[in-house]
Amino acid sequence: MEGKRNETQAYSFSFFFCTSGYRSTFKDEFPNKMNAIETLLTNAEVIIGQEELEKRISEGKRLKVKFGVDPTRPDLTLGHMVVFEKLRQFQEMGHEAILLIGDYTAQIGDPSGRSVLRPVLTANEVETNAKTYLEQAFRILDESNTTICRNSEWFNKMSFGDCLNLARNMTVAQMLERDDFAKRHNNQTPISIVEFLYPLVQGYDSVVLQADIELGGSDQLFNMLVGRSLQKDAGKPEQAVLTMPLLIGLDGSRKMSKSYDNYIAFNDNSKDMFGKVMSIPDDAMWDYYRLLLLTQDCDIEKLRSEHPMEVKKNLATQITAKFHGKEEADKELAQFEKVFSKGETPDEMPIFNWTALAPDSEECTLVDIISATNLFESKGEIRRLIKQGAVKINDQTHTNAQQILKKPDSAIILRAGKRKYFQVSP
Repeated sequence: MEGKRNETQAYSFSFFFCTSGYRSTFKDEFPNKMNAIETLLTNAEVIIGQEELEKRISEGKRLKVKFGVDPTRPDLTLGHMVVFEKLRQFQEMGHEAILLIGDYTAQIGDPSGRSVLRPVLTANEVETNAKTYLEQAFRILDESNTTICRNSEWFNKMSFGDCLNLARNMTVAQMLERDDFAKRHNNQTPISIVEFLYPLVQGYDSVVLQADIELGGSDQLFNMLVGRSLQKDAGKPEQAVLTMPLLIGLDGSRKMSKSYDNYIAFNDNSKDMFGKVMSIPDDAMWDYYRLLLLTQDCDIEKLRSEHPMEVKKNLATQITAKFHGKEEADKELAQFEKVFSKGETPDEMPIFNWTALAPDSEECTLVDIISATNLFESKGEIRRLIKQGAVKINDQTHTNAQQILKKPDSAIILRAGKRKYFQVSP
């Protein structure tokens, strides 16, 4: 897809180093609209079709802004929030936000950014996930000003002949321009024909919706460019494409993903959300400020002069407040300071009865008693914490997972990891 690659490079270059003549003319003629455009393009990694976008805005057009999500898992993460915040910016400037639920494409399996095909889901699994997606998305978006579409509305009506005609628009050589496909082909890793069709299917969504601009993560650039190409072939105005950076996960190295277990979910409770934000590396928190708090007045340069711990506590408070409210966020801040700054026990923690954890038994191994609380995903995670010396009983460290605990005469307090406390009563 040589033409597309050149187009990407050219527009990327013009985004960061625009010719002064065009920009100054536009600023002189449309100063307020130019400011709006600069705001909308803030933090964008790549913008393609910028001139057409500016022209439409200058003409006062209400843009159709498309963002598609495939409901492959039940939870959204702060990685999704990056694009949702940008979509909300367009909403706040009067444009139409189109949230496309890819209930059809979710059953295909797009491997963008991965080396293998995504697991194929059933229609019922997709529908269940879609419902939770919408509930979570409206924590960021204005529901009254969001158009919800599902691409099954048009793809379920297409015949096999329609699909073949759609497939004529791309060649195998063009598909191999996509980075992850190229790597898999070079490594002789199988690529199914279905996967080749995915970019075409996603692109066709833009044709149907007559999108003026499509938003997405940087790993979606190829697919969004296909939409632009299909619109041109259909004789329709081409959508602009705006990609946002991928948010780094809690490990500080890879993009945030549930697959990597380095994520913060929209549905995390306030305690976990606050604690997870506090666990991110100091270097990564500036991207969290920049990408997740778009609508807030954050002077990052000023923040850099302050103590990193205070800056991160402010970040954790603001993000937690977005999902749980200011009162709950302030409560978590107070609890964090009590536990981590003063070394005290939190005011609130889960309480478990020994009989419920170890029925009909007066003794139990440490790993089993912790596992019975269901506060952890697996015994493997618990064993790692114990081995690392991260498990304490009444402030005493225990490093033997098979250590035998006896039913206590009075309540004991266990701490596992940095954030999880719970009490076991007789």
